[in-house]
Amino acid sequence: MKAFLLLLTLLVAAGCSKTEAPAPVAAGPRTYAVRGVVQEIPADRRHATIKHEKIPGFMSAMTMDFSVKDTNVLNSISAGDEISFSLLVTENDDWIENVKRTGSAAVTLPPGWSVGQAQLNVGDALPDFEFTTESGARVRFADFRGQAVAFTFFFTSCPLPEYCPRMNKHFAEARKLLVADVGGPTNWQFLSLSFDSDFDKPEILGGYGSFYRGTNTSQWLFAVASSNTMASLAPKVDLSFWKENGTFSHNLRTVVLDAQGKIAKQFDGNDWTPEQLAAAMREAALKK
Repeated sequence: MKAFLLLLTLLVAAGCSKTEAPAPVAAGPRTYAVRGVVQEIPADRRHATIKHEKIPGFMSAMTMDFSVKDTNVLNSISAGDEISFSLLVTENDDWIENVKRTGSAAVTLPPGWSVGQAQLNVGDALPDFEFTTESGARVRFADFRGQAVAFTFFFTSCPLPEYCPRMNKHFAEARKLLVADVGGPTNWQFLSLSFDSDFDKPEILGGYGSFYRGTNTSQWLFAVASSNTMASLAPKVDLSFWKENGTFSHNLRTVVLDAQGKIAKQFDGNDWTPEQLAAAMREAALKK
């Protein structure tokens, strides 16, 4: 959330704001009372896709995947149920509790929420794409040939700690592990790609990236992809995102390319660790 507050400062200075400012970080979780309609609950019942109403002071109405710490929270809850629930948010995490059924409604998942299998698999070569970095420079995947590349997707206004902020924090920790790896490979690169081309301009990306990475841009770039680029790249790695009420709903995808530009590993969701990413990068860097 500190990253979000830093971003908000930048937006105010620029005379624009995309989302409402969250309350200051407190000692314990901030709790929001929310109402919504359950769209989907997977078999493991570790999370639920909920189309929720506006959360005043925190988030616009949208469809999101919310985690639970106790799967019993979702007992007797199914798709189509109208519910009330508590959203708890800390600096590094968010989850829902006190889920109560209040009625029923139609399931109206946004187009693209349920995505199919990725068009490309491990071992496949990823086509070349161009991006604009925080400095305004144009880069392509081909520019990093000979290096292992880890890239993930985000947008700077993402409000939930376990979504884009967690991806960035995992990248920061994995980068530290690789830098400290005496005798380990040095031919690697991290790339954080925004899909919000309307808002995430170089000056925004620079301030946002500096929070997670510091001023040293070595081996970690923040960049933005055009809408045309994302239309082609997203289905290749099973990324799904769409605009809803002025913001984005999306899933999480992190991909590792080997030094030949082939897909070496894909991390889905947010349950992977920085140690796992660093290990995948070490292995991918050797495939020259």
